[in-house]
Amino acid sequence: MESLDPAIYAHLLTAAGPYPALREALERTGPIRIERAAHACVAERLFVEVVNQQLSTRAAGAIWARIEAAAVAAACDPRGLFAAGDPDRLRACGLSGNKVRALQAIVAAEAAGLLGPELAGLPHPERAAILCGIRGVGPWTADMVGIFHFHDPDIWPEGDVAALGCLRRLTGQTDTSAVAASFAPYRSILARYLWRIKDASGMAEAPPA
Repeated sequence: MESLDPAIYAHLLTAAGPYPALREALERTGPIRIERAAHACVAERLFVEVVNQQLSTRAAGAIWARIEAAAVAAACDPRGLFAAGDPDRLRACGLSGNKVRALQAIVAAEAAGLLGPELAGLPHPERAAILCGIRGVGPWTADMVGIFHFHDPDIWPEGDVAALGCLRRLTGQTDTSAVAASFAPYRSILARYLWRIKDASGMAEAPPA
């Protein structure tokens, strides 16, 4: 875990200058710490993101616990469980048929060499195009992988209702892309702040316009 560079924090505060409520929220939060990537490889991060899609944190955690228990029973890890593709076993864990097929597609993409270390060196749009070519992986998932796994500093997650809703409330602006542009090249860091601010304040989410 690393502390945010003071120069980046100063840039965010300056960019927030036209929006007093946003700047005050950034000041109240203070310099954040950036967690290291939680997964050893991009496939493992994709597994988590696919399972988590459209679920609460509690529901996703319960499903992961069942997946891990099923993997232990099958004498393998979750990747092995997904590769085996036993739909009955996986659905018993709480996965839909679409998610089962998406997890199998991630395993296949990894086996085909599409998820190797070279992804880290690609610009986000190129990397996202590769990831979105995998069944069940869309732009939001690609953005989350870019922000949290590859630590790309300048991704604005257009499809994330929490980040967009929080930014709208704090700025009074509906064009969040235009507002976020002022925070480049650190739009990923802005998004991280917005998620923390929303969680701390209990803001309700608003769907993208």
